Amino acid sequence: MTVREALLQAEARLRAAGVDTPRVDAELLVGHLLGVTRTGVYADMDAPVEGLEPLLARREGREPLAYVLGEWGFRRLTLKTDARALVPRPETEIVVERALALLADRTSPRVLDIGVGSGAIALAIKDERPDARVTGVDVSPGALALARENAQLLGLEVDIRAGDLDAAAEGWDLVVSNPPYIDSLDGLQPELGREPALALVGSGFHAAIARVAATRFLVLEVGDGQAAAVAATLEAEGYRGVRVTRDLAGIERVVEGAR
Repeated sequence: MTVREALLQAEARLRAAGVDTPRVDAELLVGHLLGVTRTGVYADMDAPVEGLEPLLARREGREPLAYVLGEWGFRRLTLKTDARALVPRPETEIVVERALALLADRTSPRVLDIGVGSGAIALAIKDERPDARVTGVDVSPGALALARENAQLLGLEVDIRAGDLDAAAEGWDLVVSNPPYIDSLDGLQPELGREPALALVGSGFHAAIARVAATRFLVLEVGDGQAAAVAATLEAEGYRGVRVTRDLAGIERVVEGAR
């Protein structure tokens, strides 16, 4: 099968399966097999492609593309990705951006990431602030194992350990979290059903973290339409300078405050 044929077949099958971005996904799948970028697949449209069918079948079954590829980009990092943790998302990069901004004037800050998952937030902060002393906690053994694997692969020293939001009471310069905030997976994309529900579905975590956190700064990712309520919670808990930041899609995505 040539690149041209692979792209056409993959795009057609993914479109029929209801994938939102069939052409982009086709390019990424073929590029992964060729070891080139999305644009690089067009360098030689007659080049042979091998091994597409098993990957295409998985994506056709609505397995998240990041799991099919086994890796995903997040800020400056390429992370190993599989079903043990959520897929790192572009909106979460804004969380890291705000955390780094708040830490700009602090030396060797102590940072806690609650619900470390694949390690995306914790490792990105460590990568861009090497002096930071970063800890990531999670209740999922699988997520902890994946985060440790990513830390080793990237050569980044982050303390990754079992724990929950109670770790926030230990005393930190910054506590950051992308906690579960979806009420139900009903009506959402099938891909979400393939990600760990423990990290997706839940409520009340923002308020609980704000209440127990002993920290100079708190940065939280929130769901669409939740920012105002979470901001009000932070203010009620005594946080100052509460701020809401939109993601690249214009959605109010990050709520932060200072003690």
